[in-house]
Amino acid sequence: MRLIERYLFRQLLGPTLLATAALTGVAMLTSSLSALDILVGDRQSPLVFTEVTLLATPQMIALILPVAVFVAGLVALNRLHTEQEIVICFAGGMSRWRVASPAMRLATMVAIVTLAINLWIQPLCFRQMRETLEAVRADIASTLIKPGEFTHPAPGLTVYAQSMDDNGLIRNLFVDQQSKTGPSSTVMASEGRIAKRNGAPVLIMRNGSNLQPAKNGVLNTLSFDEYVFDLRPFLAIEGEIRYRPSDRYLHELFFPDLRQTFDRGQRKAMLAEGNARLASPLYNLAFMALALAAVLGGAFSRLGYGARIAAASGAALGVRVLGFVATAASVSEPSLNILQYSVPLTCLLICLLIVLRQHPARAAQPGPIPAALAAGSPA
Repeated sequence: MRLIERYLFRQLLGPTLLATAALTGVAMLTSSLSALDILVGDRQSPLVFTEVTLLATPQMIALILPVAVFVAGLVALNRLHTEQEIVICFAGGMSRWRVASPAMRLATMVAIVTLAINLWIQPLCFRQMRETLEAVRADIASTLIKPGEFTHPAPGLTVYAQSMDDNGLIRNLFVDQQSKTGPSSTVMASEGRIAKRNGAPVLIMRNGSNLQPAKNGVLNTLSFDEYVFDLRPFLAIEGEIRYRPSDRYLHELFFPDLRQTFDRGQRKAMLAEGNARLASPLYNLAFMALALAAVLGGAFSRLGYGARIAAASGAALGVRVLGFVATAASVSEPSLNILQYSVPLTCLLICLLIVLRQHPARAAQPGPIPAALAAGSPA
């Protein structure tokens, strides 16, 4: 790049990084609020909450980057054009493509970053997040006990506890076990604690009573100092984690294992997800072209380009919504996957035609000076 092109590139790079950081911060805040149930409802540590929030960040960045490119392009190009720096570039003999090329180079670099996130970073992070969430669900204490609530962690099992402190001590515990084949029982205890004995999860209850109905209708009551309740029949957890389409790598999306029932049922969704991963980086190019069309696509105005910027913002919103609609439609009809590429590429082509066409005001070249005026004689 020549000196002036490097200058234009730097003027665009700063706002792009700033817009990406700001929008990512807002998105992370929103994501953390949705994941707050891990901290409150499942009583996990802040470390687990932070891990889940950070693992969801790459996908948010991939969604945010086209918006950041668009906003940064509008801000930087509007300032450069309003301060007549771009006008000076045109006056110095630069073509419209040379003025627009730094912006498109930046958009291409961002598109490559987005593609890398989609193909490798997102699946890696989502797999780790899926394993973390499965570990949270496998947490016996968070699954079995929710203070002040009746929970049903397994069919035929109802559990209630008044409170549970940070050390795992459970107060005023109630456990009701209904069985169709064996005896039913209701156990009440003043305190309890989840532990492991011989490698098996158990609920140790102290200072309580066990109520069991007899065949003659009499209720048998047995008081105890300690009662061990085996949790294995109720908290069996699948050993294999099933990855969703968003957790798969690209080759797994396009070539799933059709021997698996889940993969066969999700074949169309995986195909749509794979094409979306490849098509979404194109929005960086399309949105930067929209920003260029908003600022450079018309005549120079000292009053600003508010109307053109508003129109470009509406067009960007419409294009992205159409992209989401195309992705959703592709899930049910694989032949519509071509629309996932057509939407951003059509926007890119139209905007580049607007930017690169010679504006009439600029196309008019001054004619030769009449000889009479050049000689100083009256016309």
